[in-house]
Amino acid sequence: MSMTVSEFVWHRLREWGLKRVYGYPGDGVGGLDVALEKAKTTEGLEYVQVRHEEMAAFMASAHAKFTGEVGLCYATSGPGAIHLLTGLYDAKMDHVPVVAIVGQQARTAIGANYQQEVDLQTLFKDVASEFVATAMVPEQVRQLIDRAVRIASATRSVTCVIIPNDLQLLAYQDPPLIHGTTHTGVGHAGPARTPDADALRDLAAVLNAGSKVAMLVGSGALAATDELIAVADRLQAGCAKALLGKAALPDDLPWVTGGIGLLGTAPSWNMMQDCDTLLVVGSSFPYSEFLPKPGTARAVQIDLDPTRLSLRYPMEVNVVGDSATALRALLPLLEQKKPGAWRKTIAKDVAKWWDLLEARAMVEAEPINPQRIFWECSKRLPDNVIMTGDSGSVANWYGRDIKMRRGMMGSLSGSLASLGAATPYAVAAKMAFPDRVVLAFIGDGAMQMNGLNVMITISKYWKQWSDPRLVVMVLNNQDLNQVTWEERVQLGDGKTESTQSIPDFAYHTYAGLLGLKGILVREPDEVGPAWDEAFAADRPVIMNIYADPNVPPLPPHITFKDAKNFLTMLPTEPELGSVVKNSLKQVLAGVLPGKH
Repeated sequence: MSMTVSEFVWHRLREWGLKRVYGYPGDGVGGLDVALEKAKTTEGLEYVQVRHEEMAAFMASAHAKFTGEVGLCYATSGPGAIHLLTGLYDAKMDHVPVVAIVGQQARTAIGANYQQEVDLQTLFKDVASEFVATAMVPEQVRQLIDRAVRIASATRSVTCVIIPNDLQLLAYQDPPLIHGTTHTGVGHAGPARTPDADALRDLAAVLNAGSKVAMLVGSGALAATDELIAVADRLQAGCAKALLGKAALPDDLPWVTGGIGLLGTAPSWNMMQDCDTLLVVGSSFPYSEFLPKPGTARAVQIDLDPTRLSLRYPMEVNVVGDSATALRALLPLLEQKKPGAWRKTIAKDVAKWWDLLEARAMVEAEPINPQRIFWECSKRLPDNVIMTGDSGSVANWYGRDIKMRRGMMGSLSGSLASLGAATPYAVAAKMAFPDRVVLAFIGDGAMQMNGLNVMITISKYWKQWSDPRLVVMVLNNQDLNQVTWEERVQLGDGKTESTQSIPDFAYHTYAGLLGLKGILVREPDEVGPAWDEAFAADRPVIMNIYADPNVPPLPPHITFKDAKNFLTMLPTEPELGSVVKNSLKQVLAGVLPGKH
């Protein structure tokens, strides 16, 4: 059957098993646009039209995170291609596979400073460092698509194929069997997953010798829940979770200490300071200061990517392999440790921490304590919910106050920590799992940045979902809150109102304009019923919840520098009374429980 180059592109991507593409049209991809309309019928390829190309790339990244499949996005030449970059860097830095197809001006115009001509090969060389190539003849297209998908999948990276617009309209031809051509096929073996037996024995010897074992798991262990539990029970270990690995273990296990780092928990901090042995699985958690002091603990690591081994901490033994496969092979080599004081101490610490979080959440604030919003939500989460979090203060409360149950999923922009990822992530989750409830936590800064336009995309597609429930909770505090607190605690300066204050907006009213449901919350006692209403809705919901920006996201361990900076900023703080009052209340919540 004869095809144009554009028709072949979508056909070949479907042969690879890619079934959904996120994108926006343009004359630089005119041929691909036309062919895509046909591919919806002939290939069963689903097209999701976004409002901005950056959102297409975020959706492709989230698709890869939630499904384990290769994400796919496309954009026109020039500005359209440039817009993809932020979302593609999100995928690159969180190590998930995404393929980007981008248009380019006609081959005869390249080099002539033509309209919308950008040196895309150079532009994408960093974000798609494993593979970026420009198609020049029809016979080349097959191998470029094949290599883009294979390399993205095998290396968990971003790849890019650039297709000039005149080439898109030509008749596709397979490469002839002559010198100077290459002949590729569909399918890949994937990276090596079986760990080295000798390395596993060495790793087991270190763990068997330890008496106080701590574990740290990340996104690389999301598919290894059963194995993590079995190994932790064998070692009588406690386990902390990097933020992207929040769903790797349920939080109802008494030895799971929750998050780690600035957004983490006191039990995780205490465990890392007191352990004598550390096992890291599927994580490249970046903040070494929250790990044991080098020399105080023997450490071992398991990761699929050998370049991530011994990167944050001097590891004694490194094992390359898939987390679940490696842990299953490791388990018979581990000696069963007897229950003892180590795990009892961790469990007591964890129980005390959850009580403290509840006490902090119920402290009065003006108008609403943001922690209460998340605490009330956590109790009401539907089974198998998929949660997305944005960067900013919502990530603090999502990381700490949401109790993850088995079967739930959750993700955010991790290493890039980009503002504005929660809503495109939510769309991708809903497109991949239309029968599951999806919940996006987003701050008002991110909502104003791009969340409002993603709601238009949601209004376009929600009626096709088998379960229409997608809840977007906007934390409305009229403040770019995370940076405000960083100014106070890390820089020792008060809030800079000209940069940090943002306008109010009637998000709930905007929902109604789109045919969605809007919920307004201004009082603490309205929070719980509002969540009940949102989760019972017959359509997507925007919750507009007014929150106090001056409730501090207290770190799990307050350093002398933090305390000094806090005191230094007091004379320059424009909202001094509220900041001091809320900070004292949060500190005292743990000292005087019940005195809210």
